[in-house]
Amino acid sequence: MLAPARATYQPTCKHWEKFDLLSFSKDGDVVLGGIFSLHSRVEDPELSFETQPKGAKCKKFDFREFRFVRAMMYAVDEINRNPTLLPNITLGYQIYDSCGMPSLSIKAAFEILDGQRDAGSEEDCRNIYAIVADSGSSQSAAVARLLNPFGIPMVSYFSTCACLSNKKEYPSFFRTIPSDYYQARALAQLVKHFGWNWIGTIKSDNDYGNFGMQAFIEAVRELGVCIAFTESFYRTYPREKLLKTVRAVKESSTKVIVAFVAEGDMAILLKEIARQDITGIQWIGSEAWISTPILPSEQRRKFLIGTLGIAIRQVNLPGFQEFLMQVHPSADPGNSLLEEFWESTFSCRLSSPRNKANGTEQECTGREKLQTIKNTYTDSSHLRVTYNVYKATYALAHALHNMFSCEAMNGASTTSTCKHASNYQSQQLLQYLKAVNFTTRTGETVHFDENGDPVATYDIVNWQSVGNRADVVSVGYYDGSAPPGQEFIINEGAVVWSGGQRKVPQAICSTSCTTGTRKAARKGQPICCFDCIECAEGEISNVTDSVICLTCPWDQWSNEQRDLCIPKMTEFLSFEEIMGIVLVTLALVGTGFTHLKEVRFTNRLGEHVYFDPNGDPTASYDIINWQENQNGLVEHVTVGYFDASAATGKQFMINEDSVIWHGNTTRVPQSVCSESCPPGTRKAVQNGQHICCFDCIPCAEGEISNITG
Repeated sequence: MLAPARATYQPTCKHWEKFDLLSFSKDGDVVLGGIFSLHSRVEDPELSFETQPKGAKCKKFDFREFRFVRAMMYAVDEINRNPTLLPNITLGYQIYDSCGMPSLSIKAAFEILDGQRDAGSEEDCRNIYAIVADSGSSQSAAVARLLNPFGIPMVSYFSTCACLSNKKEYPSFFRTIPSDYYQARALAQLVKHFGWNWIGTIKSDNDYGNFGMQAFIEAVRELGVCIAFTESFYRTYPREKLLKTVRAVKESSTKVIVAFVAEGDMAILLKEIARQDITGIQWIGSEAWISTPILPSEQRRKFLIGTLGIAIRQVNLPGFQEFLMQVHPSADPGNSLLEEFWESTFSCRLSSPRNKANGTEQECTGREKLQTIKNTYTDSSHLRVTYNVYKATYALAHALHNMFSCEAMNGASTTSTCKHASNYQSQQLLQYLKAVNFTTRTGETVHFDENGDPVATYDIVNWQSVGNRADVVSVGYYDGSAPPGQEFIINEGAVVWSGGQRKVPQAICSTSCTTGTRKAARKGQPICCFDCIECAEGEISNVTDSVICLTCPWDQWSNEQRDLCIPKMTEFLSFEEIMGIVLVTLALVGTGFTHLKEVRFTNRLGEHVYFDPNGDPTASYDIINWQENQNGLVEHVTVGYFDASAATGKQFMINEDSVIWHGNTTRVPQSVCSESCPPGTRKAVQNGQHICCFDCIPCAEGEISNITG
């Protein structure tokens, strides 16, 4: 038998100020905490800085999140009725609404740590050793950091950020939804599968969107995909940021857009897309919003048909639909969340003190039937995230069961602990949760890897027109545990594209370059954007998207298509053809010029004539001297010659006696910088002067020079 876990000391808890978080609670021997985003918008209080600020006011009740809450309640109820799971121990819960805000999630976590029973009680504290939370990665990250020092296990059903797999930072965090590490790769393979290499991206500006889109971009770039634009926004940002994102969608050259966006953010974006009537967008969605009907029926048909994306695996949970129909305000009188659900569902007002001031709406009778309502709460045909809540609750129950059954597990249990199950610690439960391994009623095996993550499996879903409405249809799946190359399966023939088309939309910056051309990158553009340049004559490219053209061998040339080298053609000419006569004539003239170099003769004047190897004639010059003759006339007289054809040493000859110098003298004029140094001296070059300018220095004692100069 298992003994209930009760603390031996029950302290008195008392809030210093009024606690304003709304909650659901159920007594039990062991109580599980829960944090859900039951509202999708928060109205910030006015700050006067003169009085204590009021708490944030949550707006817009989220029916889908309430279905998540009911899934935890359903699991607890089912576990309590199971005689083999936690026998003789009753599970309870304390569930808080965080309104999708990390600050309120932390506030709820503090309340769980405080151990107060409910918002109106100041006594009878209870310890909560594990929680199921939260609906977003930013909220879960904030709560996990708060719980880490206490070793309190936390199992999330809808937080997918890959950052949460870091066990050094989040050692007590687990989840029943796969990490975005796998979703990013699944989306990348989806994009590559359809040949898209020019896409736009939009992300939520939070942990979910930033980390998820970072992983996706890294994955698609490895596959050669380029990003046309990247935009980010968040639901609380100014409207200008939203309009900037929508403007990027309208003006982009690509119509395939991957949206890694949280459900609340995507609802705002799509409503603006619908308001501006922007159609023709091929949306590729992440699991946060892809399976959620976030637009009215008619707008879904116009703006969402053809949307493709990754979704959590769909299951059928027997008995859950009937459990959903059992909710009624009378089951928990005075519970504000339950009253708000009922009033929002039936558009009426329950008779209660908080509604006395508002008599504008029809009063609820309490006899309203949920069976007549069709909304996201009552629709249990597409249980995806809801099933994750169910598994998270069961994972904690099985960990508790194993611990109370005294199964030895990495030192988490001892003999003394088994005898007194009431004195267990959250750190012990954490060890059992790491090793949990069980099979659900639907036949799925649940366990966690070393990072606290489950096996990554997804449905590939497509929004299609089903009858007179738009609905999500599964067209494939992704299994992260499958062998490489087999993870991704899709039935292309079953996919409907944007606008109800059956043809895969194009998303490329430049079409492929055919054979005979090469790719030339566009300056300042991504590698996916290029021009196709035809190969030059004598060059070819014989593959698609070639980056270079290959030069043909010397005896071949390129064909007309520039994709094949072919042998050059040999043509024979006859002497009767004009081309033949011209070529023969040119050949003879060329031969004559070649033999002309070998011609040598002496003319009648006695000059030797011949041509050097360059075809130039022999160099021969007269050396002349201008002189005055007897008649007083100036004339030139030959006084020597230069003949390059003469033997070496005899090429230059001059009769010095026949030369008349300046001033009508026969004496050779002097032109030296310094006179030659006689024997017994040496030359010393003058500082800063040419080598021709020197001084004659007498040799030192013991030294001689016996030559001139």
